[in-house]
Amino acid sequence: MTNVVLLVGNLGADPDLRSTNGGTDIASFSLGTSRPKRDAEGKTFKDASGFTAKDTEWHRVTCFNGLGRIVAQHATKGMLVSVRGRIHNSKWTDREGIERYGYEIIADEVQFLARGRRSGEDGDEPGPEDDLPL
Repeated sequence: MTNVVLLVGNLGADPDLRSTNGGTDIASFSLGTSRPKRDAEGKTFKDASGFTAKDTEWHRVTCFNGLGRIVAQHATKGMLVSVRGRIHNSKWTDREGIERYGYEIIADEVQFLARGRRSGEDGDEPGPEDDLPL
């Protein structure tokens, strides 16, 4: 049995990079994936403008060490990426003593499918990223 997940989506924010006391670098980010909304009969749902409505799901992605440093250095909010990794389930007790459950994606590989813009860059001028096929 294997635990493999492949997601393609857009970063919801710039990655957050931190280090543990033991020197492990950890980058984390949220990844939004979308799928068409369906009506009661299973047909795709159109909004008032005639466009296919989408449902978006958000995933927490964690990258370690070298991969984490690369992602933190080059990935930006809105960038389209592919993530291959595994689902990790967690259980913890919060401050009120309630047991909580959650999951995250532990990334083995992150591919940049479209370049993003670093903060401070002029968004009005076309750049080489505008020529990338998607």
